[in-house]
Amino acid sequence: MNRLPATPLFIQTLGLVIATLLAAQVAALVVILSLPTPQPEIYTVSDVAAAIRHAGAPATPEGRALTIRVENHPPGGGTEGRRRLEFRAALAAALGVDPARLVVAQPGLRILAFKGGSSPPIRSEQPLLFGGFLVGMERADGRWTIIRPAGVIGLDPWRQRVLLALVLAVLAVSPLAWLFARRLAAPMAAFAAGAERLGRDPRAAPLDIAGSPEVASAVRSFNVMQERLARYVEDRTAMVGAIAHDLRTPLTRLRFRIEAAPEALRGELAADIEEMDQMISATLAFVRGAARPSPHGPVDLASVVETVIDEAALTGARTFVERAERVVVDGDTLGLKRLFANLVNNAVSFGREATAKVFADEGMAVVEIDDAGPGMPETEMETAFEPFRRLEASRSRNTGGIGLGLAVVRAIARAHGGEVTLSNRPAGGLRARVTLPLAL
Repeated sequence: MNRLPATPLFIQTLGLVIATLLAAQVAALVVILSLPTPQPEIYTVSDVAAAIRHAGAPATPEGRALTIRVENHPPGGGTEGRRRLEFRAALAAALGVDPARLVVAQPGLRILAFKGGSSPPIRSEQPLLFGGFLVGMERADGRWTIIRPAGVIGLDPWRQRVLLALVLAVLAVSPLAWLFARRLAAPMAAFAAGAERLGRDPRAAPLDIAGSPEVASAVRSFNVMQERLARYVEDRTAMVGAIAHDLRTPLTRLRFRIEAAPEALRGELAADIEEMDQMISATLAFVRGAARPSPHGPVDLASVVETVIDEAALTGARTFVERAERVVVDGDTLGLKRLFANLVNNAVSFGREATAKVFADEGMAVVEIDDAGPGMPETEMETAFEPFRRLEASRSRNTGGIGLGLAVVRAIARAHGGEVTLSNRPAGGLRARVTLPLAL
């Protein structure tokens, strides 16, 4: 990964916010200043008079079209000032009616009278009217003709310009924000990837210390934690191995001493000692497998499962492959072979047969191994993975097994970042389901 400057995360975030705000303001200012000043929608006395005469009006050169309707009451709103009275008098003269029959209303109304020599760019010899307004004229039947600007469909030109300024500001700021966000997120992504690697392989290499001081401090703490966890696991594994190895000495002495035991007890004692010896051998094998680093690489699960099924069939076991899709994981071939061999042996020993399926589902490699046995109580499915745990209904000295098979299966699956679960099938029998991450 690229080395990032050792700038505090707070400073980087603050810089992103300030730079984004400045860029947005600059872009909006440039767009607004580069566009022409919006002209108001202006209506003269002649425009309003024409609309009243013709009971409707086309759009004027400077403003929107005027609409007309008939109501029973005059429009109201606002007090009549000098300019409003002037506009009403000019409109009454243009229409040839009594000014008392006219009402110019609407609180937001603005009326100006610009003469030809005035300084603003809008010049007219008539009173001008713009903004929201209502003009009413009393009809002969007592009702009122109401004239007003037509409604706008969509945005008017000035709002379109403002919206354009905002859109351009967002487009201008987006690359800068993306660059800053990526620089902020890169160390976090590397940190998350390192945690994922640790979950799959406790012996994974430590993370590179890079990024902001906050991230670098977190990475250092993570590396220290990983080192302590590795030492803790190694110490406990070595201790269990040493205990199992030391137990062989008193066990050997017991073998010699049972020779002096009565004949009736000798067979039972020998069986107990043999079972203890098997437990010690399995424990030592488990500890050696956990302590020995295994190389990881691409593994075709379908090929591994088919090999395990074929080897079991050579011993006369009823084993089948129902479905075998090509799915590749990153793992230890020998460890995965041991995992599936334990599951197949369990299915054959306690369920009479083993049927395997290999497929991919939601980004995970899935292997299911079904048997045709009596199944397992729901309350025992989790405890079955505990070391030396044996279900008396299905396992005994006669059937073999000391209760480490499923513990080994779960340990190998979790070492590969996966999981293994048990469930009873609706049609009868037990299903062991192994899920492993697909190779990237």
